[in-house]
Amino acid sequence: MEDMFGKLRVQLELLEWPNVYLFKFIVPNHPDKIALANALFDDTAQIVMHPSSQGTYISISAKELMLDVDSIIAKYEKASLIEGIISL
Repeated sequence: MEDMFGKLRVQLELLEWPNVYLFKFIVPNHPDKIALANALFDDTAQIVMHPSSQGTYISISAKELMLDVDSIIAKYEKASLIEGIISL
């Protein structure tokens, strides 16, 4: 799993932390999947959701204050456990 996020880690380490980070995901339009994706974020996160043109997927954009690179990678690792999710 670490190799999967190695490139992202290098890019994120160039930034100063803590900082606001924008997460983007696409999930199947199913209540369970949407709930799991939303549960990745704190109550303070700004979450915006948009359905795809045919309504089969939901795009989720979430801005959240992140303390460090490891916390961002950890969130992507948790997200990868949600069946059908696509991380952008």
